[in-house]
Amino acid sequence: MEVDSQKQLQRKQSTYLSFDENFEIQKEVYRGQQYSQIYFARLHMMRTLLYSLVPDWKSHLPVCTVLGLEEGKECIIVGTLYKHMKLKPCILDEYSKERSVTPLVKPHNFMHQDDYLVLEDESGRVKLGGTRLSPSVYVTGVVVALHGKETTAGDFFVEDVLEAGLPPQIEQSLKSKEDKYVVFVSGLSIGSSSSNPLQFQLLVDHITGHLGDEEEQGLAAEIVCLVIAGNSVEIPRGLLNGQNLASKDQSRLSEPIKELDILLTQIAASVLLDIMPGSSDPANFSLPQQPLNRCLFPGSATYNTFRSCTNPHCFELDNIRFLGTSGQNIDDLAKYSEAEDKLEFLERTLRWRHLSPTAPNTLGCYPFTDRDPFLIDSCPHVYFVGNQEKFETRLLKGLEGQLVRLICIPRFCETGVAVVLNMRNLECHTLTFGTQFSS
Repeated sequence: MEVDSQKQLQRKQSTYLSFDENFEIQKEVYRGQQYSQIYFARLHMMRTLLYSLVPDWKSHLPVCTVLGLEEGKECIIVGTLYKHMKLKPCILDEYSKERSVTPLVKPHNFMHQDDYLVLEDESGRVKLGGTRLSPSVYVTGVVVALHGKETTAGDFFVEDVLEAGLPPQIEQSLKSKEDKYVVFVSGLSIGSSSSNPLQFQLLVDHITGHLGDEEEQGLAAEIVCLVIAGNSVEIPRGLLNGQNLASKDQSRLSEPIKELDILLTQIAASVLLDIMPGSSDPANFSLPQQPLNRCLFPGSATYNTFRSCTNPHCFELDNIRFLGTSGQNIDDLAKYSEAEDKLEFLERTLRWRHLSPTAPNTLGCYPFTDRDPFLIDSCPHVYFVGNQEKFETRLLKGLEGQLVRLICIPRFCETGVAVVLNMRNLECHTLTFGTQFSS
């Protein structure tokens, strides 16, 4: 059969730049350091930023430390918030004599009406009062500037709050007038009981241009990158008990990864592929998660299009900045604060200029000594989070003209949904794959 060379489709290309070095643990050496140093680094960087914003906010007020507060005198204090939570889990509760009192069912959210906020800097800490600062919105680890005064009870009555706000954004390149698409998928969970191999194979075939008519193949040729945002495999936890494994159990452990590699090899042969680790993947538990070892992917790693990335993951395609996580940071915020939807949590992290404010308090992270890698210094054009219950998206507009496409990527094994973003106008839609067998 002759192939008409004029009808052969060429896949579109994009310039790719990775900024994952900020999340890589290379020269850091663990010497038993505590987590106080990452909080000091965070406070130092954020305080410098907030001090620069104060003159445009309340230039007539003096800036004080917590120790320098005077009763009844209005001032501005800058520090790290700490939320005292009545229902927050404590490891010591497991050894309590009154274990029977604690409920056996774990709540999905640890909020309580008696929760309150405290502001802390190097000089001391002060309990915060007033209705301006809601404990249901803020979490431990957020750095803010507060306008208020000390009361006779020794609390700080908050009258106004200054957050860092969206960081500056590099100008989006408008040279490209052609459609180019990035596909996001997460929660493949290969190896789990809910995983459907045919469903993911349909996605692979669509991306590689083996599905549909000429029009659909033409659309597939405009896909320039696939991002897999965590939880690609699910390894049977019952086998990981510290005992030596029998040969059949060893094969059960490696089977999901082998199956994943076969599918990824088909994609890497056709298009740029970024894979991020998630909470269920064979990677380190604490953030930032380091790239999955390339030896796990003997097939796909032979292609230069294959990239094993960190979580969080930051990169640029044709001068469009992407930033995203596999979902742990947003899931943790949902446990310790409240919002109308998950997109509001994404918006808050951008306004706080911090990807994961609850780390290291309630979310595991590496004890950095001289920096906090989760600070956001450049506003992304696309901010995505994986392994969510459903697809959600919104276009966020900043005060200085920033435009950010917020995306919640659903778990593919449960929904069969992948998210497609058009880099030309930052619009996105879903691709849904389903399989139905007649009985």
